[in-house]
Amino acid sequence: MAAPDGTLNCEDFSMFQDVLKVMRNIDDRIVHSLNTTVPTVSFSGRVDASQTCRQLYESLMEAHLSRDRAIKTCIAQTSEVVGQLREQRAKDGDNMTTVKLLRKEQTKVFSERCRTHYTPPTVK
Repeated sequence: MAAPDGTLNCEDFSMFQDVLKVMRNIDDRIVHSLNTTVPTVSFSGRVDASQTCRQLYESLMEAHLSRDRAIKTCIAQTSEVVGQLREQRAKDGDNMTTVKLLRKEQTKVFSERCRTHYTPPTVK
């Protein structure tokens, strides 16, 4: 389960958080899953509890691995972009193109994190 639509967008932090939230669904519903799949004493003859528990455990472990891969992938991608921007700034800190690119990235990150809390005035 990489993402609901099969892609992972690491550039939009809010979208990434939403994907992780969906990927946590099995963890959040583990008690419900156990209650509905593991048979009570009266139904123990009708359902193979060991097989059911094994399948649930495998699903849980796959969800953990999938989430871990998604997080590590986004960390690597973001670290690479930050590294490139730092290199550009170190080479030519006064270059207006680099400054504009850095400001654009800063504004984007600010907007992603604060968009639900604060909307800055538009600059004319």
